[in-house]
Amino acid sequence: MAHPNDMVSVRYMVDDVEAAVAFYTKTLGFEVLTSFPPAFADVARGNLRLLLSGPKSSAGRPMPDGETPVPGGWNRIHLIVDDIAAEVARLKAAGAQFRNEILSGPGGQQILLLDPAGNVVELFQPANR
Repeated sequence: MAHPNDMVSVRYMVDDVEAAVAFYTKTLGFEVLTSFPPAFADVARGNLRLLLSGPKSSAGRPMPDGETPVPGGWNRIHLIVDDIAAEVARLKAAGAQFRNEILSGPGGQQILLLDPAGNVVELFQPANR
């Protein structure tokens, strides 16, 4: 595990902290750092620390204008995989949901995976792999 100062942290709003922890650990190989459901947990994979904040977390509190933070959107973490076709097949067999099919471009191939709350995780296989 990387030292906390060497890690990049990304916060995702989630509907269900326990479901999010199960998804990221069992499906994508993250490790649990701390877990305080239903409010918060953080998980790590390499130098990425993912903060999973539920509706009862401080990050889930309404903004001064009344808007409440919610899951989803287009911002996403980007995970590099060695064999995107095999990874997609494995994830589909495990019941994972995708937003699209594998797309190819000059830099490689990508697909958008959805976590249980609807947050996007991009799986990417560089062209040279």
